[in-house]
Amino acid sequence: MTQWTPICRVDDIPVLGARRVSRPHGLDVAVFRNDSGEVFALLDRCPHKGGPLSQGIVYGRSVACPLHNWSIGLCDGQAAAPDEGCTPRFAVKVEDGGVFLDAGELEGHAVGETRPVAGPVKRGVGVE
Repeated sequence: MTQWTPICRVDDIPVLGARRVSRPHGLDVAVFRNDSGEVFALLDRCPHKGGPLSQGIVYGRSVACPLHNWSIGLCDGQAAAPDEGCTPRFAVKVEDGGVFLDAGELEGHAVGETRPVAGPVKRGVGVE
């Protein structure tokens, strides 16, 4: 049985925007609200270059990544063609104006995902 964790009120999420939910392990989860009042939850990471989707612009049932304008579906996390890739989605429930996420998913879903390191990286002994 799913155990739901209260996150916020629907009204706490800006219309056509998002809120970030931090987790003890793994990247944050972005909770989005569109102009129809629908609420969605995705890992706060674009599948392209790791951009923070919570800072993107919501339109319809998609969000535009703020880095390279990739369109990511809020229902499934899938990048729109011709782009390819997928961002993990999270189960979300709205009840009596409250927004809830699945506690099990918050704890263990997509915790191995990382954000890419920006810029050149030097590795090895004696590298400065």
